[in-house]
Amino acid sequence: MHKKRILTGIKPTGQVHLGNYLGAIRPALSLAEEHEAYYFIADYHALNSVNNGEELRHNTYSVAATWLACGLNPDRTLFYRQSDVPEIFELTTMLMAFTAKGLLNRAHAYKSAVEQNITDNRDPDYHINMGLYTYPVLMAADILIAQADLVPVGYDQKQHIEMARDIAEAINNNYGKTLLKLPSPYFSRDMQMVVGLDGRKMSKSYNNVIPLFASESDLKKLVNRIVTNSQAIDEVKDPSSCNVFTLYKCFASEEECLALANRYASPGMGWGDAKKSLYNCLEREVGPIRERYYYWMSHQDDMNDILQSGAKRVRAMAREQIATLRSEMGLN
Repeated sequence: MHKKRILTGIKPTGQVHLGNYLGAIRPALSLAEEHEAYYFIADYHALNSVNNGEELRHNTYSVAATWLACGLNPDRTLFYRQSDVPEIFELTTMLMAFTAKGLLNRAHAYKSAVEQNITDNRDPDYHINMGLYTYPVLMAADILIAQADLVPVGYDQKQHIEMARDIAEAINNNYGKTLLKLPSPYFSRDMQMVVGLDGRKMSKSYNNVIPLFASESDLKKLVNRIVTNSQAIDEVKDPSSCNVFTLYKCFASEEECLALANRYASPGMGWGDAKKSLYNCLEREVGPIRERYYYWMSHQDDMNDILQSGAKRVRAMAREQIATLRSEMGLN
């Protein structure tokens, strides 16, 4: 049976935390076992928020090292940098000519920025650049150049895939033939909301994250900061309402979860015991990943070879697609 092609873009804009790992990286690597996977580092997208060259370069290598450390196999997955595929940017220009301004006006990120400016009594366009405004078009080019069938997203991001379809359909309808494959959003059952130190969604904006590559000592300190209730050690506790147990379930086996749940149901277990169980479970999984991450960060030439090899394979396909579009559009 023909495997569907799946595409994921990873923006290099900062430190990876457990929420990223559980909510995006681990499910994506699982999908790569079942599908033809194209995973890329969206470094041009990052320019909207990262304006320091050394920082962006470091972040890009850090993202590459993270995915390789977590188990991405470059022999089975096309792994590349967005900036190494110039055909993406030529396609972006083509797509612009068929993208209604009204469509971009409805983009969630742009609307949110405008609304925030209005709330703060500032000019609606304050600090909004064209990179942010045209972000959905570049994202559409990322998807369409790879001829992706499926794009894993959260429900709050499906608008980007709908926009890519709208733009592709406008071109296909104009020229009377299928020049661009229409992608579909993929909602993974494995993607999950991960709780942070305070019980809210783990997010850098809430300052409640556990960095994926925290040292052993820092990891232990962060786990000990997880918010719990004020029940005493001799009280029976409810695992279903406990932030520690919620995170524990993401890393422990069924047998381990059942054993810890039974301890919650019996007097004599303190929160320190529960947090120690969580720490041990976390370190068991992320410790080896941490070690591999630092290995890759000290072998950046090897990462470059992997990324450029992936880009070379993507470009071979992209050049054919661009040539077809140029011919149909009368650009030759």
